[in-house]
Parts: sequence; C-alpha cells; structure tokens
Amino acid sequence: MHFQIAELTDLVTGVFEKNGVRPAAAASVARALVASEAAGQSGHGLRRVPAYVKQARAGKVNGQAEPSATRPKPGFLAIDVRFGFAYPALDLAVAELPAMTRAQGIACAAIHNSHHAGVMALTVERLAEQGLAAMMFANAPASMAPWGGRKPLYGTNPIAFAVPMAGGDPIVIDLALSKVARGKVMEAHQKGAPIPDDWALDADGNPTTDADAALKGTMAPAGGAKGAALALMVEVLAAGLTGAHFSHEASSLFDDKGPPPALGQFIITIDPQAAAGEAATQRIAALASLMTEEDGVRLPGRKGRSARRLADQQGIEIEDSVMKAIADLG
Repeated sequence: MHFQIAELTDLVTGVFEKNGVRPAAAASVARALVASEAAGQSGHGLRRVPAYVKQARAGKVNGQAEPSATRPKPGFLAIDVRFGFAYPALDLAVAELPAMTRAQGIACAAIHNSHHAGVMALTVERLAEQGLAAMMFANAPASMAPWGGRKPLYGTNPIAFAVPMAGGDPIVIDLALSKVARGKVMEAHQKGAPIPDDWALDADGNPTTDADAALKGTMAPAGGAKGAALALMVEVLAAGLTGAHFSHEASSLFDDKGPPPALGQFIITIDPQAAAGEAATQRIAALASLMTEEDGVRLPGRKGRSARRLADQQGIEIEDSVMKAIADLG
C-alpha cells in the first residue's frame, strides 16, 4: 500500500490513541516509527506497532505516562520515562540539551525506566541539526553473551553519533554492537526467512540460519571480543549510570509478558565551537570532502537520510501484511 508520510503518521497515531496511549505520546511514537520505516529501517519501523500496542494494552508500557526531567547537576539532565515509550523522553532531551550545552560546552541526559530507543540516528541527527555533536548509548534486553560465554548478559546495545558539518548535512553514525540489530532477526522470523549464518548463535552456541533458533540463542558480537567489550561499556553508560535495568534484568521488547523493561539511554552533547571555534564544522567538512574524493566512499548516514527525503516527496510503500496487522489493532 502506498502512503504519504503525513497520512501514515496520522493513521499510526490514531491506532495508538485508540489503544490507550495519550495523544502527545501517540504522535511521538508514530513519528519515530514512520521515520524509521522511511529510512529503510523496517525492523525498527511499523513492524513494531503490534508489539507496542499489545504492551500498552497489557500495561507493560504505560501509554499515559509523561516523562519528567530534573537537573541534579548543572550539566546533567535526568529523565524518568515512568515506564512509558522512550520517544517522548527523547523528544524532551532534544528540547532541553541544546541550551544547556551552549551555556557550558557539554551536557548529558540520563534516561531511565525507558523502552525501545528505536533508530538512534534520528535522535542524534536532530541534535546535530541544532549545531551540536551528539553521542547516544542504549541498552536492550539481553541477547548477547560476554566474549567466551553462552549466557545472554548484554543487549545489542547500540551506539550513535552525529556532528554538524559546514555546508552540508550532518555526519551520522548508528550501529548495534551485535553483528546486526536484533530487529533484523525478528523481521526475518516474521517473514519465515533464513538469516546469514554469521548473525547469531543458537542456544548451544552454534552458528544458525534459523531466525527462531537465533531468537532463542544469542546475537554474535560485531568484531568479536572488541564488540563484546564495547557492549559492556554501553551497559555501564546506559544502565549503570542512569539507574535503569541492566539488560539481563529487562523483559522482552517483542511481547506483552512480564513487567516493564525499564531500560536506559544516555546522551552526551558537545558544542563543537567550544574548543576549535567557528572552524570546527569547516574542518569536519574538509575531512568529509577528502573522504568522498575516492570513488565508492559514502559518508555515514547518507543512505537513510536520502531515503527519508525521497519518502517525503513521493510517499512510501508498506507491505500489505504489515498494514493488515496494524489495521487489526485499530
């Protein structure tokens, strides 16, 4: 089915509102999921709607929750999501951090009692568009073992980074610390499709092409031991420093069973001009220009941003099965 972005966002917003989500939160969630879909990240897009709605119905996520923020330190924004959706809390961080960062040069937001962070590129990009360099870290329900182990202890624990560039769009990096995001395995599971044999391990620690076996096993870390070590770093930042659940304490994001996942996100924002002055973004642009002089080199984040621009102009195609699942909830 073909939709214009605004039309699709209104439709998804309405589905969440009809299922007990307050209007402002419903709109925030819908914008994030539709933007993810438009960017080509369908594993974090509309396929998430049924699980989100079922969790709201069951009370695993509080659809009426409104995030609250405090300033325990001058450069520290602490946000309690109150077991609601993450996206309204991320909107709050994007609204509050720029002024704090410009005043002090650096600031951070510690978010707890949260939910699925989605495509984090969309959050750090918004901060970069306001002239800031931004880093974001998030934990997720346990799906990856420490290096050498078989018991899931860390989530896929994504990291994201964005920085403004003079005369062009921000540079945006977004990656999971597993070989691929777990949402891609879930998408393959929903489609009944196989996965590459280097994405995940089954419960016995063997490589698998079966998405169902992968979901019952562990995700393979990106870069082996290095990726597992970085996942630990993210666990400390996103949960240890925020008061959120560690990944092994969090319930699944894919079903409506159990208590709220109560995950965490940590965002650091930096004023690029604080040390290097006005030349900072020009230096970044010069580096980017040098990179793209070579054929085949593409700056990180360009593919998703181009896809979103095209979707804004021409609309977006959504699989009939996905739309039927959403329509059945409304």
